Amino acid sequence: MQRKLAQFKKAIVTGGAGFVGSHLVDELLRNDIEVVSIDDFSAGKDVNIEHNFDNSKFKSVNADVSKYEEIRPHFEGVDLVLHQACSKNTICMRDPARDLEVNALGTLNVLLAAKDAGVKRVVHASTGSVYGEPHIFPTTESHPLAPVSYYGVSKLAGERYAALFNTLHGLDTVLLRYFHVYGPRQDNSDVGGVVSIFCRRAHEGKDLIIYGDGTQVRSFTYVGDVVRINLLAAVEPAMVGKAFNCASGVKITIQELAERVLDHYKNPNLSIEYRDWKPGDIKNFDVSNEALRSFGFDFEKDFDTGLSETLTWTSNFIANKSAAAVAAS
Repeated sequence: MQRKLAQFKKAIVTGGAGFVGSHLVDELLRNDIEVVSIDDFSAGKDVNIEHNFDNSKFKSVNADVSKYEEIRPHFEGVDLVLHQACSKNTICMRDPARDLEVNALGTLNVLLAAKDAGVKRVVHASTGSVYGEPHIFPTTESHPLAPVSYYGVSKLAGERYAALFNTLHGLDTVLLRYFHVYGPRQDNSDVGGVVSIFCRRAHEGKDLIIYGDGTQVRSFTYVGDVVRINLLAAVEPAMVGKAFNCASGVKITIQELAERVLDHYKNPNLSIEYRDWKPGDIKNFDVSNEALRSFGFDFEKDFDTGLSETLTWTSNFIANKSAAAVAAS
């Protein structure tokens, strides 16, 4: 892999200060690739990338992908783009227009800039939400695309643009459909991921909240594995023009997740609170990753190990942040 990555001298990671994006920045730098992080910091955080600020091969740019004129100058000399910037599923109900602007127009802008700058390849981070409520199991990449949320619709638009640029302009594009990525640096606010939200609430001594009855199934995938998938997509010629499910194959209910988190913290005062289902929430996932595995990819992180590492990291991060706030007051 490292030898194949040597073809790239300079890369852009959009959303580079975010959860997955910052891990990609780290891995590209470890492979001696110059990296430009483009992030408007609406969700990304300096703390995720500040350890790279002294690296001469790293540059952080505060720019919005929905504004072409802000991002275009930074594409000169770039030969790889890992497009991670997006509007989150958890905020699309609040502002569907902004959701569309970031996920659709933002993707179009990235593709236009990449084409005009002569970028070799764009790896586009999409989502399993493009399938909507799956009715074929296991769900392969050929499943009908019928999203049931604003987020799913806007991400599907981004996919269509990426596919069009491949066929119309000959730009190498690969689509990666993420499923419930978790790991260190995941946002633990109320619009973050369920794993980190559960961890934060447990750390604060608050009950865990489940929307629905907890029977909804998720396919949690460790961030380190997602990084490796992105790098494979960057170098594998046969992946160009195709979409791939990025799902570990692990099937865990939200109830099981909550119980594992409670067991980790061993606080007898914590329990689970159940609330009404969220609109558009998908009940079941049984996702095929055979297309990805056909390229020799194997998921390295088992769920229990990944969850333990994530909970420990998040607890330490929250504690250190609280200590820093006290010291500064």
